[in-house]
Amino acid sequence: MKAAVLHQLGEAPKYEDFQEPVPQNEQQLLMTIKAASVKNIDKGRASGGHYAAYKNLPEVVGIDGVGVLADGRRVYSTGITGMIAEKALINKNSYTVIPTAVDDATAAALPNAVMGAALALKYRAEIKAGDTVLINGATGVTGQVAVQIAKYYGAKKIIATGRNPESLNLLLELGADETISLKDDDEKIIQRLKEIHHATPINSVIDYTWGHPAEVILNALKGGGLHHVSSKVRFVTVGSMAGENIQLTSGLLRSSDIEISGSGFGSIPPEIMQKLPHEVVPEMLQLAAEGKLKIETVTASLKDIETAWKSHVPAGKRLVIVL
Repeated sequence: MKAAVLHQLGEAPKYEDFQEPVPQNEQQLLMTIKAASVKNIDKGRASGGHYAAYKNLPEVVGIDGVGVLADGRRVYSTGITGMIAEKALINKNSYTVIPTAVDDATAAALPNAVMGAALALKYRAEIKAGDTVLINGATGVTGQVAVQIAKYYGAKKIIATGRNPESLNLLLELGADETISLKDDDEKIIQRLKEIHHATPINSVIDYTWGHPAEVILNALKGGGLHHVSSKVRFVTVGSMAGENIQLTSGLLRSSDIEISGSGFGSIPPEIMQKLPHEVVPEMLQLAAEGKLKIETVTASLKDIETAWKSHVPAGKRLVIVL
């Protein structure tokens, strides 16, 4: 079969022949792939910079995709084998049937963004109707989806931060109530966040940047100390586009009711992960089918994987490889 094959960490995968996978037990199904997205996690694993980097090279890249089962059903699933290929193995108990109204590219692009947004909002931040939510780094694909899902989950006020002016304007159309540019001076950002936090206390922060922007936000949420008990804020980090490290003082946490946690592979309990293909993803794909959840895609063919992998994808759009 043809596939996107990675030979060395740090390089782009190549379009070439690879042995077709064969089910090893009754729990595995063979799927004919129709589309698979290329995400930050895919590139991170291929670069060697992600904690789940590829180890047994050569290997087919891609963690999830859309395809057709032997019985003709069109489904989304994560893969046991690499998904940017003509064929892949999936677990027979962890796929989602795709609504007819959702096209292949959308179905391939949306679920991973949903995982990066819904898991953080629902199971880490424990969002409730009426909450005020800050989405940090919301101009990326997952951030845009997080804004929409936060609104769907009942957030009363959504503040979105980012660096791209056009994407910030789009976020207002997607459900954000206010946007803050991360290009502004730190003091300006801190002052505005303090004003918001005082007027409508921020219940949770969904963070896709970490690094310096996270430091700025944490300092804005810092409590007043001895005679002031701050309201609880759940700070959930999902990505680290601005860097893997931050400076965090003990005093900031001692003076504030800030709870910091992460949302990603390895941090979510198995019983929650098992809900994804059967509860969370079907619900969100149905919203997409009804036009209530949007994601923009850029498509390329499998034979052009090497060029597409290296290409610049516009902010807020997801690259999808179609077969």
